[in-house]
Amino acid sequence: MIGMNIRILRKKNKMSQEQLAEKVNVSRQTVAKWENEEALPDIFKCKILSDIFQVTLDQLSRDMSEKEANQLGPKGKQFFGVVKVGDRGQIVIPKEARKMYQIQAGDKLVVLGEDATKGIAFLKSENFIEFVEMIRKAEPMEDEAE
Repeated sequence: MIGMNIRILRKKNKMSQEQLAEKVNVSRQTVAKWENEEALPDIFKCKILSDIFQVTLDQLSRDMSEKEANQLGPKGKQFFGVVKVGDRGQIVIPKEARKMYQIQAGDKLVVLGEDATKGIAFLKSENFIEFVEMIRKAEPMEDEAE
């Protein structure tokens, strides 16, 4: 399981076993043993691997298909697939995304955009309102240069 993930993520990142071994400070043979499930990296090495591959420890260690591993985004970012925009601008949020972010029918979402990247983001409105209130109530920080 973890060995297959290491192999897939290493190849996805276009790294040789030797290159990965150098980054983790182990031998190429150690990487080969991990990938062949002959040995397991310790938790410290798993943390280094997760940082190199920009995935969480959970993603590195869980049982997933090659397709799932190849679709992993950088840590904290998810890829749920491609959706089609309907005639009236409607989209269907993939089931996995709705489940992960606890979005249910009737929830209100805030739509944000960024001009530079043409990116769009959706946030649950109650989380956004809590965040805005926290900012509004925050005390101004004193300038450290004074």
